[in-house]
Amino acid sequence: MKRMISTISLALLTLVLMSNCGGEKESKNETATVKYISIKGSDTMVHLASNWAEVYMDTHKDVDISVTGGGSGTGIAALLNGTTDICIASRRIKSTEEKLALEKGLAPNEIVTSRDGIAVVVNPANPISELSIEQIGKMYTGAYTSWKEVGGPDEPIVILSRESSSGTYVFFQKRVMNKKDYTQEALLMPSTAAIIQSVAQDTWAIGYVGLGYGTQAGEKVKMLGIKDAADTPAISASVATVQDDTYSIARPLHFYTNGTPTGATKDFIDFVLSEDGQAIVMEAGYVPVNY
Repeated sequence: MKRMISTISLALLTLVLMSNCGGEKESKNETATVKYISIKGSDTMVHLASNWAEVYMDTHKDVDISVTGGGSGTGIAALLNGTTDICIASRRIKSTEEKLALEKGLAPNEIVTSRDGIAVVVNPANPISELSIEQIGKMYTGAYTSWKEVGGPDEPIVILSRESSSGTYVFFQKRVMNKKDYTQEALLMPSTAAIIQSVAQDTWAIGYVGLGYGTQAGEKVKMLGIKDAADTPAISASVATVQDDTYSIARPLHFYTNGTPTGATKDFIDFVLSEDGQAIVMEAGYVPVNY
């Protein structure tokens, strides 16, 4: 990790010196030619991408990889602007973004690297342990404002959401809210970590986070069982329930490159999809796609 952090600064400096141009970079230091790979995008995937980069660089001393977040939208914008080699995205590229890419002469190439369940989390002191997707949707659109409306105490529901640049924000709106607008009362949080912290401190808050983050938070938060309908059983978010498709708030996690990857970028992606790379997916609390 120390090597990656130090090389992030070096990689960023190099990118600045190269006028922020896109494409895989090379430069010669005192002993060897070093190849630089830039990865930008989804906050959900930052931790996972950093783990991949750290392990890969341990065995590829001639490659430095920088990983930065900001949200899936930020990553796709960077891909379209030619300022990143790999965009990490927790949602698929939008048709408007694909159209813009074609206008720029780019060819976004989608690679599914892993899967993720979206865990709906509340404070451990909250007596509610399960909700239906319809109930959660009504909370996030403002139709429900008190926990009393879902069987809890008469306390106000504190809605926490990611910012609109987040792929998770977009996915949650489509899958849980039937594409309706978020309530104006929703508090937009800058990161998944901020949602975890806020839920841990507020008994009546509710938020959504990637499965890995929810698992790592441990007893700080409670992950709710999710019911597809009022009369169906509640399913808990886990690697097993995402893999067998019984947990319905789940999605693929993507890499996007401009065209078919080559060189060090291709080799890194091959590692991500290998057995070793997919083992890292499991260790980070996400769901492998190939093993």
